[in-house]
Amino acid sequence: MAVRRGVSYQKRVADINRIYDEHVKDGLPNREIWRRFIYPIYAISERTFYNLLKASADPKNDLPEDTQLYIQFE
Repeated sequence: MAVRRGVSYQKRVADINRIYDEHVKDGLPNREIWRRFIYPIYAISERTFYNLLKASADPKNDLPEDTQLYIQFE
């Protein structure tokens, strides 16, 4: 049975990976990125953080271009 993920899950995966990509360039360890920047916003465990990073490699979790336009809160 296939697991169907919603747009909110896909957006969370994209947001967490964006935050991760911003801070990994500074040389921060993964645990520190999770502790300082991910946990205060998303309140997820470190294990979930790693699962979401891994989920980003799965093409089915990519947001369609038309969906991205509707969820940008700038």
